[in-house]
Amino acid sequence: MGRGRVELKRIENKINRQVTFAKRRVGILKKAFELSVLCEVEVALIIFSSRGKLYEFCSSSSMPRTLERYKRSSYAELEDSEQTREAQRSYQEYLKLKARAEVLQRSQRNLLGEDLVPLSTNELGQLENQLEASLKQIRSTKTQIMIDQLSDLKRKEQMLIEDNHKLKRKLDESDTANPLHLSWETEGQNNHNHQAPHSKELFQPLEYNCTLQIGYHPVSRDAITTAAPAQNASGFIPGWLI
Repeated sequence: MGRGRVELKRIENKINRQVTFAKRRVGILKKAFELSVLCEVEVALIIFSSRGKLYEFCSSSSMPRTLERYKRSSYAELEDSEQTREAQRSYQEYLKLKARAEVLQRSQRNLLGEDLVPLSTNELGQLENQLEASLKQIRSTKTQIMIDQLSDLKRKEQMLIEDNHKLKRKLDESDTANPLHLSWETEGQNNHNHQAPHSKELFQPLEYNCTLQIGYHPVSRDAITTAAPAQNASGFIPGWLI
């Protein structure tokens, strides 16, 4: 009597499930070995049990080499197609950037007044409006910067004025706190004012009575005064004057 067909579903009994796994595992490993020998093919088999235990079979000497070969064979086309799509996307992006760069370069030349002949009247008008708007913005920015600088200078000026007032108050307070110094200055000025008349009195011209005796009779000042015109008139110099 032949064996009946087993229904393919999960075996609920744990012991029966473990026994079936052991038998079938040995059988499939044996079949893999037979297939590799009979047909001279490269076979790799990997099994993980429900408990996570690994069972494997590889007809070649290295399982990683067989897996690497499988990876190259299975994903080569996918990788090639992915690389092709990536290259196409990169090329499209390059074309867009190149076109944008050309537009910007042409616009820059037009702003500098170059290559204006191919432009139409409307394009020239738009360029003129753009330049006027740019010039207005530049002037506005320049004015704002000058206003800011002026405000900064005014603030610095106000700070300097306040510092000057503070120093002046400190100087006044120091003068008020030292009255002896003020009294010395006042006394010095008074002494200078009092000494001025005395100095004038000290340097008054002295009264003198000039008499000259050089072997003659004394001659008074009046005689000298009256004799001088006579000498000038006759050209004769008296001997007592020599």
